[in-house]
Amino acid sequence: MSDGVPSARRGCTGPTPDEPRDEPTGEPSWYGVRCVFRHGPLGVYEERITLWTARSADEAIERAEAEAAEYCEDLDGVEYARLAQAFTLFGTPGDGAEVFSLMRGSTLPPGEYVDRYFATGDERTA
Repeated sequence: MSDGVPSARRGCTGPTPDEPRDEPTGEPSWYGVRCVFRHGPLGVYEERITLWTARSADEAIERAEAEAAEYCEDLDGVEYARLAQAFTLFGTPGDGAEVFSLMRGSTLPPGEYVDRYFATGDERTA
C-alpha cells in the first residue's frame, strides 16, 4: 500500500479482515519491516526494523521473516515472536527518511501513553 498504512501479520496468517490489504503494484517499493524477537538468556525482547525492496508489503514481510529465521539460527536462545509489521516508505531511503510508522488509537494523555508503551523502565536503549 502506498499510503503509508502499515501491514501487519503474526506468523503466516496475513492481515485480519479489517486491516487494509497491500496490493502488489508491479513496481518495487521500499518497505520497513519491524519484527519482534525474544532473547531468552537475556530476558529481553528486541524490535528490529529492516529495509526491503518488494512489490508488496506481504512480499516484504515474507523476506523479513526469512531473515528473522536466519537471525535466530545465528544467535543462541533467540526466538522470533511471530510479529511482523510493514510500512511502505515514501520514495527512496535517504538522510532523515521515515522508515517506519505505526499509529495506535488511545485516549491516554501523552505522558501516560509513553510510559505505557515505550518508557516502562525496562528498555535497554544503548
